[in-house]
Amino acid sequence: MLGKLARQHDPNVLVGFDHADDAGVYKIAPDQALVQTVDFFTPIVDDPYTFGQIAATNSLSDVYAMGGRPLTSLALVCFPDKADLEILERILAGGLSKMIEAGCTVIGGHSIRDEETKFGYSVTGVVHPKKVLANAGAKPGDALLLTKALGTGVISTAIKKGKAEPAWIDAAVRSMTTLNKLAVEVITGRVGPDLRPGQAERSSAAFTVHAMTDITGFGLIGHAREMALASDVSLQISAGSIPLLEGALECVRAGHVPGGLKNNRDFAECLVEYDGGVPEDLRTLLFDPQTAGGLLISTPEGERLASALNNVGVKAVRVGEVLSERKPRIRIAA
Repeated sequence: MLGKLARQHDPNVLVGFDHADDAGVYKIAPDQALVQTVDFFTPIVDDPYTFGQIAATNSLSDVYAMGGRPLTSLALVCFPDKADLEILERILAGGLSKMIEAGCTVIGGHSIRDEETKFGYSVTGVVHPKKVLANAGAKPGDALLLTKALGTGVISTAIKKGKAEPAWIDAAVRSMTTLNKLAVEVITGRVGPDLRPGQAERSSAAFTVHAMTDITGFGLIGHAREMALASDVSLQISAGSIPLLEGALECVRAGHVPGGLKNNRDFAECLVEYDGGVPEDLRTLLFDPQTAGGLLISTPEGERLASALNNVGVKAVRVGEVLSERKPRIRIAA
C-alpha cells in the first residue's frame, strides 16, 4: 500500500521500504544513523509474562537484523477494558525483562482499550551509516547461515488448539525469547569470537557480512526471496541442513498449519523449485511464519563465522549458498 502513495525524497534515508527491509535507517550524522522499527501482535502463549518477553524479543529483532544496537523503546498496548490489570502488569514486566537484557531503555508508550489484547514495541537503535546490514548485497559464492530453528508458527498454532506437547512448547518459547543480540555482537566485533559475552567491550575481529535479515512473519522462503530480489542473486538452500524445532514436523503432519503459512506459500512459492527428494512436510515448514526468528546471513566467511557464533552459544548452521542470478530464484536441494 505504501507503494501507491506519494514518494518522499530524503537523502538521509539510507534504508526505506523499497526492498521490504527489516527496519528503516535514517542518517543523522556522518558517523551515526537511527534504526527504527515497530511490531506488535496478539498473545501466542498463555502465560502473560512469557508473552511480554516474546513480544519484546520480536520487536528488538529488526534492529539487530540491520546490524544495529537498540537504544530506546515505546510500548504499544491494546487491552480489554474489563480485563484483570494484573495480567497487563505481567505482560509489561516480561517485556521489560528483555529490554533490560538488550540494554534498551523503555521511555514510554501508548495504550488503548481493545476487545483483544495486543502488545509490542516501537524500537529505536543506532548503527554506523557505512555498517548497515540490509537484505540487499548478497554476492555469489557467499555462504548462507541460519541462527535459529524453524517451527514457531506451527507450534504456536498447536498451542492454541491445545495439542502441543510440553517439550514442543518449551523449545519454541526458548527460541522466541532468545535475543539476536549476541549473534550481532559477534558479527560486528562487539564481542570477540574467542571471548565469552561480557569479557570484552569490543574486539577488532568483525566479520564480513554482505546481507542479513531476520526470519519472521514471511517465513524462511519469504525473507530469502526478499534477499534474492534485493541483491539480484539466486539462492540454493539444502533441505537437510535446515534446523527444525522439536515437534515442528509433527505439527505439520497433524494439520496445525497457521493461515499465515498458507498465505506465504501462495505468495512466494512461484520462485521456488524443489529437488524431488524434498518431503512435503519440510516444504511446508519453509513458509512457516516465525516469531522472533533467527538471522539469515550472507557471508563469504561462512565457516569462520559459524564457528565463532557456535563458540558463544549461538547455534548457527550453514543452510545454503548464494548463486548468480538465474531461474529458479530459490532452489531447495534434497
